[in-house]
Order: sequence, then structure tokens, then C-alpha cells
Amino acid sequence: MAHILVIEDNSTMREGVSQVLETMGHDVYAASNGREGLQYFQIAHPELVITDLKMDDIDGMHVLKDIKEQAPSTLVMMITAFGTIELAVEAMQLGAFDFITKPFPPDLLRVKVGKALEVIRTHAENQYLRQEQMKKTTSMLIGKSASIQKIQQQIQKIAPTDTTVLITGESGTGKDLIARAIHQSSFRSNKPFIKVDCSALNENLLESELFGHERGAFTGAHQRKQGRFELADGGTIFLDEIGEISSNVQIKLLRILQDRSFERVGGTKTHSVNVRIISATNQNLAQMIKDKKFREDLYYRLNIVPIELPPLRERKEDIPDLVEFFLEKIRNKTKRNIQMDTEVIELFQNYAWPGNIRELHNMVERIAVLAPFETIEKKDLPTEMTQTEITPFDEDEKSSKLLTDALEDLEKKLILQALNECHGVKAQAAQKLGIKSSALYYKLEKYGLL
Repeated sequence: MAHILVIEDNSTMREGVSQVLETMGHDVYAASNGREGLQYFQIAHPELVITDLKMDDIDGMHVLKDIKEQAPSTLVMMITAFGTIELAVEAMQLGAFDFITKPFPPDLLRVKVGKALEVIRTHAENQYLRQEQMKKTTSMLIGKSASIQKIQQQIQKIAPTDTTVLITGESGTGKDLIARAIHQSSFRSNKPFIKVDCSALNENLLESELFGHERGAFTGAHQRKQGRFELADGGTIFLDEIGEISSNVQIKLLRILQDRSFERVGGTKTHSVNVRIISATNQNLAQMIKDKKFREDLYYRLNIVPIELPPLRERKEDIPDLVEFFLEKIRNKTKRNIQMDTEVIELFQNYAWPGNIRELHNMVERIAVLAPFETIEKKDLPTEMTQTEITPFDEDEKSSKLLTDALEDLEKKLILQALNECHGVKAQAAQKLGIKSSALYYKLEKYGLL
């Protein structure tokens, strides 16, 4: 049974339509003019509105516009005479669901109302599924800390919109997970989610990957290729490591942010796409703007809604929940009831985790797989977990050395230790630290270790 509002100034037509709908089992309210109908709609918000197009005082077009402003998802069906079909078509362009031409048999009304109610049911089911998906996705953001709860609330607010989002945070904090959570909780969830790692490609390859290319655009371009923006049409594109793009690509990206249009490399035809843009970086874009390495206008286009992910060392109360989550995945894979001793959890909470959640995940999996027994103890941990300690500062140092300096010292020490254990192979060292190679090179340059 549906709640239907009928607005018709002809009493015979109004009573006839209402009677047909009531025999179908629906709850019907019949209004004799547009003003009465709109007043009832504001109070009751029926699921379907059937209104005559030509009425004195407030006509059906006015009713349609008013209802769509109040509740865009409400379906409106227009009743029209033969001579006003063009107006009915105009009404459809303004958001009317369907129209029916007078005179019409009861069976035709039943069919059209049945189709409208099927659409209403589908919308309701999709909304329920989106809400369930949002609950499922945000539950993947493990932890009870205030910072994680804040991020969960942010996702719930911004996911249903098409707002451009910039996610910042250190490498390994879960920027990819946040981007996917926003997409999966949005109205675009059934459309593509396309990720581009901007740090993995040089300028020419990145431009071709983003915007595509025409045949013969460069050596090796033997055929036309669609870019990632075209592949993401209707969905979401996630530009990871956005701070790595060149000034030339920044200009082209600025244009697509402004009007969602672009040309393929080697082409002249303008293409348009409907995409949501989410970007992420572990770099300080504000500083890069000062250093003339990143465009200020592009930054403000990307940073409509910022989400800042805290490093794991600032949300240590979440570590036990994260460890349990990773262990449960391992239990399901190995069919072993792996547990972790409380002393190990304490050591984990006292560790700095320079590679953040990615490093924690790798560490849990590593020791769980290698542990001889089902309970992981301190002796099962690698040496960097049990022997790496921060040497206490003397009183003079305490007064001048900041916590960030201490963390940088520890990070530098861990990087050197990883490089030594991997015999200088940077890719292996990055994997051991649980960070990307690009992040390792950035830190090597930062600490003067290159």
C-alpha cells in the first residue's frame, strides 16, 4: 500500500481517480486545487503525487516545481488534456515521472501507477542498501579513538554528496581505505572506482593514463586509448600521491576540476565526464605551494573537504582493536586460533610505527605466520620490536628537543636498520618498513641519506 496525493479541480475526474487507487489498496488524499494539495504535501509527504496540469490559481507545473524543491525524490505524475501534451513533455523535463492523457481507462491508470510504485520500491531498497554499505564500510575504520570517530562521521556526511575531497596523512595511515569508503557509501557505489598512483608514472605516461591518447600521439601509441577519467565516468577517480604530479599535468587537472572536460593526448576533441574526484597525499601541499612546486589554485580546487588521517602513534588506543582485526583475518586463512599475549600488545602500543597501519598489518601477519605456537609472545617478535629504544635525553636536551625530533631520530634509525638488513636494496627496505618506495626515497632525501 502506498500513500498517494491526487490534485484535480474537476470533481468527477478527482473522484474517479481516487476510487481506482483506493480499489488498488492505496491510501489516497484528494485535493481540489493546487494550494490545498501543496499544503497537504508539506504535512504528509506522500510517496506519489498525481496532479492535473491545467488548474486555476496554482497549476500543475507550479505544483511540480514546488514538490521537487521540497522533496526531489518524490514521484509526480501529470494528468493532461490532448491539447497540452507539449506542456506535459516540458513537465517531464523538469522532473515529472510520467503523464497520462485525458480521457483514460482505469486499467491505464493502474499500469502507470504500478510502474511508479515499482520505481519507489527500488529507490527505497537502494537507499537501504547504501545505508547498510555505509555501516559496513565505516566499520572497517577500526578503532574507538576520537579521531577515528570523527572521520567516520565525516564520511557519513560527505559520501552522499559529490564534493571533491583531499585526504592527507603519513604513508600507511589508510588514505586508500578512506577513499573507497566514501565511494562505496555514495550514490556512485555501483559505478567504477578508479585509482591512479600519481607517483608511479613519469609526466608523459601519467598524462596519457589520466586523459588517454589518440592513435599516433607518440611513439608506441598504435591505437586510441581511453584514460582513467573516461573509465571512471559516472563513478569516482582516486588520485593517490597527488603531490607528485608535474606542473604541466597540474594545469590539465585544474581544467577538469573546473568543468569536467579534457582532450586526449594528441587529440583536439573535447570530452566531458561525470566523475567525483578524491585525492590524497602524504606531503605538505601548503609548503609545496610556497616552494612553487604546487599550484595554489589547484590546491583550493582539490581541498574542498579535507580529511586528515592521524598517524598510528597518535591513536595508540586503537592498536588492540586493529591487531584483533588483522588476527581474525589470519585465523580465517590459516584455521589456527592465533592469539597475542598482553605483553606483546603493550610493546605494540609503545612502538612508534613509522609505517603506520600498513606496517602494523605486515608485522602482525609476519609474526603470526612464523610463530611456533598459537599464542604470540615477546620472544616471537623481531629484534626491532624488542631492542629499539629511545635513549633518554639529559635535562638540557629535554628542555630543547621536541617530541617530533625524537620521533624523527627513531624513524631515521629504523630506516638505517632496514637498509642494513636488506643490504641496501631500497625496494626491500620499503617493504620491510611497510611503506611505499616513493615514501622511502622521500624520507632518505629528508634525512640526507641518499
